[in-house]
Amino acid sequence: MAPPLSFRVPQRSFLSCFSALLLSMSLLHSLSSHVYVNAQTLPPSLNVTFPAQPNASSLVNVVQDNFLGVSFELSSFDTLWGETPTTMPNAMKNYMSNLGQRHPSPLRIRIGGNSMDGSTWMIVLTDPNAYYNDVPVNFGPTFFDVLNSMADTVGEMAFIIGLSMRDPDDDTNVIELAAAADQMLGDRLDSMLLGNEPDLYAGNERPQNYSIADYIPEVDKVLDDLENYSEGNLIPNTIIGGPTICCAWNLNDVLSGGLLRYPYKYYTLQHYPTYICNGPTPSNTNISYFLSHTNVPGYAQWQSTGIEMAKNVSVPVLMTEYNSVSCGGSNVSDTFAATLWAVDAALNFASAGLSGAYLHTREYQVLYNLFDPPTPSTSTESGWHTGSPYYSALFLSETFIPGGSIVVDINLNNSINDPASTVAGYAIYNANGTSCERLVLINYGLTGQLRNFILPQNVTPSIGFRILVAPSVEEKTDISWAGQTIGQNGDLEGTQTTGWVECGDGCTVGVPGPGAALILFGDYANATGFFVGNSTIAGLNGYAPSPTGTSGAEDDGRGVWWRVVGVVVLVVMSLQWVV
Repeated sequence: MAPPLSFRVPQRSFLSCFSALLLSMSLLHSLSSHVYVNAQTLPPSLNVTFPAQPNASSLVNVVQDNFLGVSFELSSFDTLWGETPTTMPNAMKNYMSNLGQRHPSPLRIRIGGNSMDGSTWMIVLTDPNAYYNDVPVNFGPTFFDVLNSMADTVGEMAFIIGLSMRDPDDDTNVIELAAAADQMLGDRLDSMLLGNEPDLYAGNERPQNYSIADYIPEVDKVLDDLENYSEGNLIPNTIIGGPTICCAWNLNDVLSGGLLRYPYKYYTLQHYPTYICNGPTPSNTNISYFLSHTNVPGYAQWQSTGIEMAKNVSVPVLMTEYNSVSCGGSNVSDTFAATLWAVDAALNFASAGLSGAYLHTREYQVLYNLFDPPTPSTSTESGWHTGSPYYSALFLSETFIPGGSIVVDINLNNSINDPASTVAGYAIYNANGTSCERLVLINYGLTGQLRNFILPQNVTPSIGFRILVAPSVEEKTDISWAGQTIGQNGDLEGTQTTGWVECGDGCTVGVPGPGAALILFGDYANATGFFVGNSTIAGLNGYAPSPTGTSGAEDDGRGVWWRVVGVVVLVVMSLQWVV
């Protein structure tokens, strides 16, 4: 890999007149996204304003740097992670390493879903003709060997495992799974989620009139069996999570209906903005829905009353599964529009009081997948396909502050209320809320609609920023983060690129349309602020870590003056154009 690239533009120089223009041109040039539009067609610049400190209600919503996790459907697990520790695909090692190395806390991984709720602990498909959204499997101890081996290889992970509630009267297999998870994962076992989508049990696993009043005694029964396991109490510490509702119940109703009396580590949700279970409709195929920030708060804050109840009893709430369109995705799910939406949704989860969110991926060729092997039977080979939502995960893995963040939706350009707005913005404060250290600015605009965002004066002496960009909202593969794209082995290709601007009297950042920028302020934008180096750890022929661990420190800008000069020449030659 080529060494990382950074470039710094002095505020008080000949370049100051063109700083935003130069930065936008340089970044887009380095990202190989050359789209030229007449400057007169550009939307007006926007002033970015945010409070010096978050309000009192936001101060309690502190999230960690590993806020964003990845959720895996159990039925697809062996084709993605491998059947044994010796057959783990190098691509998956790279995909996981790329995310985990971007923050110091363990990478959050959840394995579950409907297939976990209907599977047997003992990974082989048990019914090849099963409903595609609920494929049962048999799985045994090697499953945990693979989890541990991946964590040993790419860095620490925190695992969430699902426990079935399909038949609480016969939970022997579930208890054995819990015992194995506890024994084999040890401190890496973050939580065990009891049941999956119980609000959809009615008419399926249970009678049509199944309700919360029926559900709570079933929870009580399984918890009692876990506590009274023949070889000892399996839940001496608080490790159980639930109820993992998705659709028909409200969290506050489940909590007040009896769940509050049990010692839960997490209350859990999973939710999609729309679904395609019954086929395409104008709603689930409408890309414009995913290009409006106005739709995000209503989706992300779907269980606000229950989240507030959980906060009052100091139990974190997790969104253990989210993505664009449930039941396999639609034509929208693999586009750059879905990439930007997944970033927006995750940040809104964080601002609304959730403590973590997991982007979901499933079996081969599901449209919203983060990644796919060449075929289900050739996952150890190169030729993997990277789905557009993986770039959301890459962006978010670098977004949150080590030690804790408070995220605030700043309602940029009235984007919460105005459906015509094509932007979104978030301020990210340190854990105690004393200072804003980062911004995320999203430009949902069409191809070539670069948006200039004007930062206030006297907020920061300088900024560093990285760009997530694609040629259009419909793009599916030509996507890049900080100048890099994902290769066919989960490897990062291209030069890692960071822009720098001195901001003595305020400054402007140009975000290409469509695109998003992660902006770090002042001292927080130094070499320890952004991830620097090479997170690709496995080659085509086996595990091959870099001798030094990285590809080298990022250039501080002093050695790239020739790049800036080259851009100046471009500007002088074509002042009437904007990249």
